[in-house]
Amino acid sequence: MRLLAAFAVSGLLLLAAADKKPPVAETGNQRLGITATLYHDKEAVKEAVGSDLGGYFIVVRVELAPKDGQALNVLRDDFLLRSHSDGQKSGPFAPSQIAGRGALVVGRAVYGGGVAPNDPTGPVWGGIPGTGGMPQQLPQQGSGVGNMAGEEGATVTAQSGVKDKENPVLAVLKQKVLPEKEIREPLAGLLYFSLEGKHKPKDLELQYNGPAGKLTLQFH
Repeated sequence: MRLLAAFAVSGLLLLAAADKKPPVAETGNQRLGITATLYHDKEAVKEAVGSDLGGYFIVVRVELAPKDGQALNVLRDDFLLRSHSDGQKSGPFAPSQIAGRGALVVGRAVYGGGVAPNDPTGPVWGGIPGTGGMPQQLPQQGSGVGNMAGEEGATVTAQSGVKDKENPVLAVLKQKVLPEKEIREPLAGLLYFSLEGKHKPKDLELQYNGPAGKLTLQFH
């Protein structure tokens, strides 16, 4: 009887784990509605993109629904992920920065693919595990790193990685990333952020600051 009870409890726990859904947040205004689904740990990230991305990234699926019939220009850099637990911030990474040749992964307090000036250890670079080695620490670059997707003043660049083999994860990340384009109809896609350490959903906040105004989504 005890054995049967143990199996029953184990089965219930497995069912509960299987039924556990990622946190979802919603917000909107007169111009735009946003629904965001959070994949904040390695298992959830693997569910979203087929790889845990080495444990360095948080994935957010965003659904954008324009409301006023006017054209809306969508840019990934309109989004920012913030952690209230330690103040870290991250802008979205491009797929090529995560799994491309010479991919660049940065450390804590990330801003748009960069690292905050007060980070004493400097940014971290390197591909995700299995695609060119574990990330390594770079020396401090003085003023800190800006947006590696093209912001002026960025002081760290990735190695070319010409001899590296193409990472199969890259194609999936490109396929699922939020497209950048002008829309009048609903649009959905993934955003890839990097925050150091583990973060509970209740501590994470997704911010939108774009043509439709400013919106904030809290996960619970």
